[in-house]
Amino acid sequence: MAEPADLADVILHPVRFRILQQVGGRDVTTADLRTALPDVSQATLYRHVAALVDAGILAVAEERRVRGAVERTLTLGDRMAHVDAPELHAMKSAELRRWFLTFLAELGRDFERFVDADDAAVLRDFVGFGQVPLYVTTDDLAALQNGLSELITPLLADSGDGKQRVLFSTALVPDPDPPPASRPGA
Repeated sequence: MAEPADLADVILHPVRFRILQQVGGRDVTTADLRTALPDVSQATLYRHVAALVDAGILAVAEERRVRGAVERTLTLGDRMAHVDAPELHAMKSAELRRWFLTFLAELGRDFERFVDADDAAVLRDFVGFGQVPLYVTTDDLAALQNGLSELITPLLADSGDGKQRVLFSTALVPDPDPPPASRPGA
């Protein structure tokens, strides 16, 4: 299993990031992944799936023979696919910038796939984005993150009841230049 310092490299590789998006909350076969990621060669896809399995981020839920080959069904593993605060603190600025830009590029790719979909107009009820400033302490932020986790946990798995799958993305970016009235001691 990968050490925590290596986790960001494992998760935030663009192909692995896309694989995790496909698996999130449901079991998928390697054939499902090949269909969902047609621009990724089979050998490349299998190599990245293996890296995610080795890191404990993906797990093999089932293996079965299909026309002489082994078809794997994958699910999320024991290790949550998330880069935590200590790992973020340990990153150099250039590395943090690179990972954030990878995140943004994949977010943009997801949005493009949505806009280009045949049923994009029907799905517009499920799209939203915005930005709002929050005024928080580290304790407030922890409470917000815990509350958000509690709120979304029941929605993470496909219950098979016809709910629309959406990709929920978050980014917290501290404002290095807040207005003078909001600065401590102002």
